[in-house]
Amino acid sequence: MRAVLQRVSQASVIINNTVKSKINKGILVLLGIEDADSKEDIEWLSSKICNLRIFDDKNGVMNISLKDAGGDILLVSQFTLHASVKKGNRPSYIRASKPEMAIPLYEKMIAQLEIDSGKKILTGEFGADMKVALMNDGPVTIIIDTKSKV
Repeated sequence: MRAVLQRVSQASVIINNTVKSKINKGILVLLGIEDADSKEDIEWLSSKICNLRIFDDKNGVMNISLKDAGGDILLVSQFTLHASVKKGNRPSYIRASKPEMAIPLYEKMIAQLEIDSGKKILTGEFGADMKVALMNDGPVTIIIDTKSKV
């Protein structure tokens, strides 16, 4: 799994000119899923997202986790995170899981994030044409790949 985390003061997903989900303070997670992903990847990444200390403490130092800050999560599937640009100028998405494999893993990730964060997880819609708006806070943007844990 590959994720781009963005600390936000607000973020939303619009589908067909309608707001599907919206958060204020929290993390926008863009999530790419590949066939090699497993339950262990989901558990590790969910824990990392919820416990990463990227929110400011009273001294303005990034020392507080999402859970401690009381922030929300907006999770958006994004197969393009597994794009390969090695050959030519047209990206290849061969590493990205097909929907029949990716949707169950995406749903398991939602469930795991709800367990780890203790909150309902707001989402986009898998496979939809989404317009994602955000106000990056900081800016703070972190890329995590579960295949590069060490």
